[in-house]
Amino acid sequence: MPTRVHEFAWPDRVVVGTIGVPGSRTFYLQVRTGQQLLSIALEKQQSAQLAEKIDEILDQLSTLEGNPFSVPASTPIELVDNDQLETVQEQFRTGAMTLGWDPTTAQVVIEAYPIADVDAEDDGSFEEDGAEVPEMLLVRMPVGTARAFAKRTREVVGAGRPACPLCGYPVDPEGHVCTLPEV
Repeated sequence: MPTRVHEFAWPDRVVVGTIGVPGSRTFYLQVRTGQQLLSIALEKQQSAQLAEKIDEILDQLSTLEGNPFSVPASTPIELVDNDQLETVQEQFRTGAMTLGWDPTTAQVVIEAYPIADVDAEDDGSFEEDGAEVPEMLLVRMPVGTARAFAKRTREVVGAGRPACPLCGYPVDPEGHVCTLPEV
């Protein structure tokens, strides 16, 4: 059965945002082109690593002689997006992700796949009647949009619970019992 690809080649908007309060937030990668809107759930660590790796790719590309892909050193002000997520209807929870670069279009490419539900009795085949179609998200974004995406994602990840200055563990709104290591 072929994979259903949710493709966004030049998205109007691509952001990471959250729903919930720090300590119990759900992270979403949300992408929109025109009326087509898709949201997938991510782990906080996946979001952080995605932003870090996008910046690494862009930083490497900007060091090429003459910066042939016009990679901005910082986020272009016109691409800053601090708006809330749009209506979220989770398409899937992300398992594996890949990140790449397409030099023919000068775009960062993100592929996201759902967490695989492996059943003990499943032989890996799909039945024609009622079986779920495998799917993936494919997002291609230009370098300025990618830089803005990475910046916003780092800010969203960093907006969680503050760390305890003594033990480094997160401090909950209800309080914190510090567990200092024994010396």
